[in-house]
Amino acid sequence: TGLDMAKVAEPFNAERAVAHLAANRVVLFAAGTGNPFFTTDTAAALRALEIGADALLKATKVDGVFDRDPVKDPSARFFPRLSYREVLDQKLEVMDLTAVSMAMTHSLPIVVFNLRKPGNIQGVVSGKKIGTLIGGERS
Repeated sequence: TGLDMAKVAEPFNAERAVAHLAANRVVLFAAGTGNPFFTTDTAAALRALEIGADALLKATKVDGVFDRDPVKDPSARFFPRLSYREVLDQKLEVMDLTAVSMAMTHSLPIVVFNLRKPGNIQGVVSGKKIGTLIGGERS
């Protein structure tokens, strides 16, 4: 956790998090960074980079990234793949732009997927093409 709450969880330490992962434990990052002005999206990107994650998984209530909110507009267009630059230039509201910029700077892929669909977490971590992949330039 980014905040000191020792009775609930360990305070964040990158080396300990990596050690837990190496021991095949599930690691959950909570409470952001513990600093003002940092969103949970930015905290997620920061933590993923600190532990050397292969990707940042952004679980949400829709199937991935769309040009508009698909909950409000059923005709919204789904993007199976986007570059970081497309997300930034189009100001797509998938996550805060600081988090996307951090991921871009460090070539950290982002997978945006629907948390509410059974099997999606397992599918994403198993490498199935679920949701939207945000990464380097599209080919």
